[in-house]
Amino acid sequence: MISPKEKPLFSNKELWNLMIPLVIEMALTLLVGMMDSIMVSSAGEAAVSGVSLVDTLMQLLIYVFAALATGGAVVAGQYLGNQKVDRARDAAGQLIWFSGLLSVLIAAAVLISKDMLLQVLFGKISIEVHDNADTYLMIVACSIPAIAIYEAGAAIFRTMGNSGITMRISLIMNVLHTIGNATLIYGFSMGTKGAAISTLISRTFAAVMITLLLLNKNQQLHIEKTFRYRFDRGLVKKILGIGVPNGIENGMFQLGKIMLLSLVAAFGTTAITANAVAQTIASIQVIPGSAIQLGIVTVISRCVGAKNYKQAKYYNRKLLISTYVALVVFDTLILGAISPILSLYHLSADTVKLTKQLVLCHTIGAIVIWPLTFDLPSSMRAAGDVKFAMIISVISMWVFRIGSGYLFAKFLSMGVLGIWIAMTVDWAFRAVVFSIRWLSGKWKDKSII
Repeated sequence: MISPKEKPLFSNKELWNLMIPLVIEMALTLLVGMMDSIMVSSAGEAAVSGVSLVDTLMQLLIYVFAALATGGAVVAGQYLGNQKVDRARDAAGQLIWFSGLLSVLIAAAVLISKDMLLQVLFGKISIEVHDNADTYLMIVACSIPAIAIYEAGAAIFRTMGNSGITMRISLIMNVLHTIGNATLIYGFSMGTKGAAISTLISRTFAAVMITLLLLNKNQQLHIEKTFRYRFDRGLVKKILGIGVPNGIENGMFQLGKIMLLSLVAAFGTTAITANAVAQTIASIQVIPGSAIQLGIVTVISRCVGAKNYKQAKYYNRKLLISTYVALVVFDTLILGAISPILSLYHLSADTVKLTKQLVLCHTIGAIVIWPLTFDLPSSMRAAGDVKFAMIISVISMWVFRIGSGYLFAKFLSMGVLGIWIAMTVDWAFRAVVFSIRWLSGKWKDKSII
């Protein structure tokens, strides 16, 4: 507990103002994602499968840019906690420029090598699934720079404690996305291509809007109105010092999912579709925890920048408890409503049965393990303790998620359900190790400023 004589760095009202918009923003994004898959399903299960395969690859890139944005947020947050606003502002500018330039190079690489990517990552898939995946990837790859700019900008606003801005942009973006999907998929019968075009337009809008807002000099952290990039080696090194290990961790995590997708694909279209639908529902189930995971970076980085480790421990505990309570309530309600939710999809009876099994597996893991697996290491990263989290996560992913996934799914003939069981084993291992690390207090020595 914080001493009554000590001023809290964050009031309960400030925490609510930070977290609630993040919950709403994530809910909007993921619910629209579910509606997206429902709309695409009108074009058949091959369309759903093709889009889901590419979305897994795109999620890998989103994780990479989100990790880079987290690096910028941690650096800026610790400078703000240390009352060095000018350096925090410089870090914000470096984050936007570096993310934008890197994203252009990655987008070009994806477009040039898209055929090879589909073949290497997903192996033998049906011609119908391949054609849908190829069409979708060709268009959404053009949105990679928009993803990078938005992730960086959103991280900067969260660092300032202003998550309401990103919530409002997300609201408009997702309304545009939904209208675009309805118009292009249903009105013009464009199927996968319509979903891709709608995604590109909505992401570009969000990137433009958040950039314009960051140019406002009334913002505590803003960027300069110039097309000249003044590279600051020291700041970029600090940002990459957090972002690269976090990016490797997130990238390996998503790469593991992609590798396992080739195994899922071997079980047929029913398995691919059930896995895709279950992943969408699973993402919705952890909305409260994912929102708090983002907010933790703002809170803990400020505490560490101020060298107030007592409050860092206090807020970490408080936010973890909040995550557990939210997940128990939210996930239980979703599990109870799983049949009505699945009725919205055009799925076969076998696909519905398998999807229910996967969602049940995820629900159990989420309410028991998830906060310690994902929210706790976010506190460690915000303190600068990123390499340890990266090493443990990579080891756990290869040994438990990949190794156990192949063991359970293929050799023990458990199918796609075995992959999801292996996922919870991976979570459990990381939860134990991260808890031990936090309680040891070694994260206190990792401040980057």
